[in-house]
Amino acid sequence: MTPQTLEQHEVLAFGRETILQEAQALVAMAERLDDAFVRAVDLVLACQGRVVTTGMGKSGAVARKIAGTLASTGTPALFLHPAEGVHGDLGMITMGDVLLAVSNSGDTEELNAILPAIARIEVPIIALTGRADSPLGRAAAALLDTGVEREVCPYNLAPTSSTTAQIAMGDALAIAVMRRRKFTSADYAKLHPRGALGRRLLLTVADVMRTGDALATVTQDVPLKDVLFAITRAHAGAAAVVDAERRLLGLMTDGDIRRALLADEDALHKPCRAHINVTPRRVVPDSLAAETLQIMQGPPQIGEMPVVDSEGRVIGMLNLKDLLQAGIV
Repeated sequence: MTPQTLEQHEVLAFGRETILQEAQALVAMAERLDDAFVRAVDLVLACQGRVVTTGMGKSGAVARKIAGTLASTGTPALFLHPAEGVHGDLGMITMGDVLLAVSNSGDTEELNAILPAIARIEVPIIALTGRADSPLGRAAAALLDTGVEREVCPYNLAPTSSTTAQIAMGDALAIAVMRRRKFTSADYAKLHPRGALGRRLLLTVADVMRTGDALATVTQDVPLKDVLFAITRAHAGAAAVVDAERRLLGLMTDGDIRRALLADEDALHKPCRAHINVTPRRVVPDSLAAETLQIMQGPPQIGEMPVVDSEGRVIGMLNLKDLLQAGIV
């Protein structure tokens, strides 16, 4: 091996060792899980207010993450910095809330300072700590043991295995609560309307259909060239053929026009009615865009689909490219 290869081998070994040691810490924590976890889940489910998470340093970063996970899975939650708490921010916590405190030692000065105030307003505490016999552990209504044998840091100093355990326990709590609430993917989408899942479950045809100048409509008596002009003006690929009440009679695509011209060079000056697709697929505006996309992707693939109201009147046009660009796939 070259010196560079030896160095690379060593680096990979360091990485694997870290991951495996942290995985072993998580397995040990999972095996210790007991009734305290059930109490913690029950406390969150019974909470009439919010779950307020708190912690200092790296544990504070974990507490922020847990608050975000809870909030995104149906449990109102926020983060309180304990150092700010003793300077007025304790007003963020009220009766009916639950405090979720994260501290590996369970004996953090800033957390210890707010514990008496929490006790006075009778807010139950869920503690994520490695020491049951600590100020935080003794104050907890539910103590979740996130202790690790040692940090994966070679000097047993930098919070590594301990913060991994805290994150995993926070995830376990949030997901257990989520499942007990029967929180669905549709509920999740409502809290993530700009995400891909939210778009798939919430976006309707009405949200993405083309209307106004981007909607090409013609009557069946106009010459084929007028259909071509209408499609061009709308920057579309098809025109909806409608009657005097705008009820859908059929669809004419630019492909239909090309085929008409191949069959008859004078077709541009003749009424378009002979070349209309009178049985096009159609969709209503409150249909889910994701479900309609599956239909349009085929087989056979459909480039344009008229959108009609309950009376069959054309109110828009759905374009396959628009659906793909909407980010619902």
